[in-house]
Amino acid sequence: MSSVDTFGSKGTLEVGGKSYEIFRLAAVEGVERLPYSLKILAENLLRTEDGANITADHVRALASWDPDAQPSTEIQFTPARVIMQDFTGVPCVVDLATMREAVADLGGDPSRINPLAPAEMVIDHSVQIDVAGRPDAFERNVEIEYERNHERYQFLRWGQTAFDDFKVVPPGTGIVHQVNIEYLARTVMTREVGTAEGDVLRAYPDTCVGTDSHTTMVNGLGVLGWGVGGIEAEAAMLGQPVSMLIPRVVGFKLAGSIPAGVTATDVVLTITQMLRQHGVVGKFVEFYGEGVAQVPLANRATIGNMSPEFGSTAAIFPIDGVTMDYLRLTGRSDEQLALVEAYAKEQGLWLDPASDTYTEPVFSEYLELDLSTVVPSIAGPKRPQDRIELSHAKSAFARDLPTYAPEVIDSVDEAEKESFPASDAPATHAQVRRTVPVTDSEGNSFELFHGAVAIASITSCTNTSNPSVMLAAALLAKNAVDRGLASKPWVKTSMAPGSQVVTNYYEKSGLWPYLEKLGFHLVGYGCATCIGNSGPLDEKISEAVNEHDLAVVSVLSGNRNFEGRINPDVKMNYLASPPLVIAYALAGTMEFDFEHDPLGRDADGHPIFLRDIWPTPEEVQATIDSSIDRDMFTKDYADVFTGDDRWRSLDTPEGDTFAWDTESTYVRKPPYFEGMGATPDAVADIAGARVLARLGDSVTTDHISPAGAIKADSPAGKYLAENGVGRRDFNSYGSRRGNHEVMIRGTFANIRLRNQLLDGVEGGYTYNFVKDAQDTIYDAAQDYAAQGTPLVILGGKEYGSGSSRDWAAKGTALLGVRAVITESFERIHRSNLIGMGVLPLQFPDGESAGSLGLDGTETFDVTGVTALNEGTTPSTVKVTATKSDGTRVEFDAVVRIDTPGEADYYRNGGILQYVLRSLVA
Repeated sequence: MSSVDTFGSKGTLEVGGKSYEIFRLAAVEGVERLPYSLKILAENLLRTEDGANITADHVRALASWDPDAQPSTEIQFTPARVIMQDFTGVPCVVDLATMREAVADLGGDPSRINPLAPAEMVIDHSVQIDVAGRPDAFERNVEIEYERNHERYQFLRWGQTAFDDFKVVPPGTGIVHQVNIEYLARTVMTREVGTAEGDVLRAYPDTCVGTDSHTTMVNGLGVLGWGVGGIEAEAAMLGQPVSMLIPRVVGFKLAGSIPAGVTATDVVLTITQMLRQHGVVGKFVEFYGEGVAQVPLANRATIGNMSPEFGSTAAIFPIDGVTMDYLRLTGRSDEQLALVEAYAKEQGLWLDPASDTYTEPVFSEYLELDLSTVVPSIAGPKRPQDRIELSHAKSAFARDLPTYAPEVIDSVDEAEKESFPASDAPATHAQVRRTVPVTDSEGNSFELFHGAVAIASITSCTNTSNPSVMLAAALLAKNAVDRGLASKPWVKTSMAPGSQVVTNYYEKSGLWPYLEKLGFHLVGYGCATCIGNSGPLDEKISEAVNEHDLAVVSVLSGNRNFEGRINPDVKMNYLASPPLVIAYALAGTMEFDFEHDPLGRDADGHPIFLRDIWPTPEEVQATIDSSIDRDMFTKDYADVFTGDDRWRSLDTPEGDTFAWDTESTYVRKPPYFEGMGATPDAVADIAGARVLARLGDSVTTDHISPAGAIKADSPAGKYLAENGVGRRDFNSYGSRRGNHEVMIRGTFANIRLRNQLLDGVEGGYTYNFVKDAQDTIYDAAQDYAAQGTPLVILGGKEYGSGSSRDWAAKGTALLGVRAVITESFERIHRSNLIGMGVLPLQFPDGESAGSLGLDGTETFDVTGVTALNEGTTPSTVKVTATKSDGTRVEFDAVVRIDTPGEADYYRNGGILQYVLRSLVA
């Protein structure tokens, strides 16, 4: 709460007979020229100015922002609310429950541990597609979900009752980011606050941080928010501001309009490729220009959703008439609509480029896209930014296949090479079609081959929030069925919408039967395939794929396609629009040219091409207009926190502190606060550390954090078996995030991880210098811990890119890693490492482990860290790597503790320890 008003900005806004306290941006000279996103930060500082942590100088620094300067000024951003999904949210609630006990141990009041900002969780990550392609798929998957997650759901029900200002959206409702834009987001917040003059109703911009990197989807609504690790979100819930540097802002101008045959997904993949190539890590991206008004809100949200894929902190659209139309459609009250428009216009947050008073903001960097130049695209086979024009998809697959199919080498088809000049040695048709006969569990006989589409899934809030692509998919399905086309029998098809509104407009439009005819039955409301919950392939298909080492593919309408993420049997993964997902289910193979290869033939033997069944924009819009209305949203979200009978009938524990079950394999009390004193121990240098893993470029948090299925022969699988859990009940790592014992064992255990301490080995393995032999990373870490040996990780460029996975940092810390030394970090993971007391270091500019001659067999000493005890953060520390023959490699590593706030967290051993000591003090 603001106790200082240096600029005299506090005032009153009258809307619809109500008075709201606001902090006027016009009171600060210079703010009017700022980008929209920085105006939001400026208001945040004005409102929270306290003369100590947030001062008038911080406000002046924003007002005098130099767009050309590199970020150097730290500010404290206080998000209005926190949003969570259950995978990352469960550990948050576990930690809050543990903090209640730790506060008591330190002589404090446990009831003080409560969210101080509104916190909302949507349970969307737990449903797995065990059953697909049949009418009862949804009911069966939900039943299995409750069976698997009973303990977790009981725990969350307890949290919902035990903590103030914490709400849970139960399973089977939707995906967090889609529920956020359709219901939870306010765009402008209101809150009763106590002042010297009495209680007042305060209005301020809706801002949020979320425990999922795709929190940025809400940027499409003009809400500034981004993904953080669970540990950072917990601190925000407990009233701690997010420490950040005033960022550079990239202005992205949109012009023109999307041509017929091109979808919002194609636009997003194009923007993702452009921004990743430009370089926007750590920056805000803001869309501006007259073309913005031509971008529907659903498309804006889809673009915002992909912000982590191009690396920016946020990708935001200002508030305008399109925003208001969407808020109205999705059932926001008339009072809220009036407030949003009046507040945005009063604060200079309303975009109207045609207005006489409009001033174009100043940006740090500029990009522009003419929407009319976008063409149909997919992305893959392993990164969202690797866009492929659909017309080149067949030849791109031939180019990439040899990487995934070892026997496909050296044979060059010149015609293929000519069609895709970047190709060096693409696979030939004969190599792709090395067929394997299969009879699946349903008795269907067919042949499998490299590039067979094993999974076609319409999934993920990225696209299921967008009626234009969802109804285009349904119309394509209708046209396909009418022409006699069918999905191939080896394709696992699924439909996992991001909210119940989607199924409602499918039913109202009469298009559901056509989707189901092609196997796209409802399987659940959740992230599903996009996060690796694709469920198992048919047993016989899985056997054939593994026995013959087939490189089969998945095609999904999601935002992530990293290696090993989607399904352990699937090597190549492609992102595509929902209608293209259906098209690939019909084709059954990635070795397909939609322009020239027919999907089938009609009764007269005439070829049927994709263009023959693709719906026109006019058809899609007419279906939207006749199938979607405001009542649909107000009805679906009327009792959003109530849940179904299964949720309401759960036995809910009571009490301020949680009764931990020592036998539980889902929820366990973590060890973060064991032995913690009221004051932190002195920071120490690192001596005699061993390398746990030496990793290459673009190691993502998916490679580091436990995710997906738990293998029986893995350390986590063995732990569960030893604790009496049967193989069929292992569930996924994500569902067991509340059990640190499982999660430690799954850290760095991704099946595609390549640890350069070993030759030609993939997975969670390392060289154990205690045993002088290959070992699992977990078991080696235990041996090092027994000897008191600290550990380091060596990495390359873009270390920790991908989702904001708190367990990527938690697991790293609990394995005994003291420092991570890389060429560069992505923002969220670097911050999370500090939040867990792990030191992030960078090689000198232009250097790497390879250039310095480090192979990971050395022992490492890091000196100079102790300067932090004096209240200063050293810019570099000395690293000495000693080889087995006694020779040394010395270099000055850059300390990536970027702000004073981060230094405080590191000194305390982590962000939770800092918050806990602050509350007790």
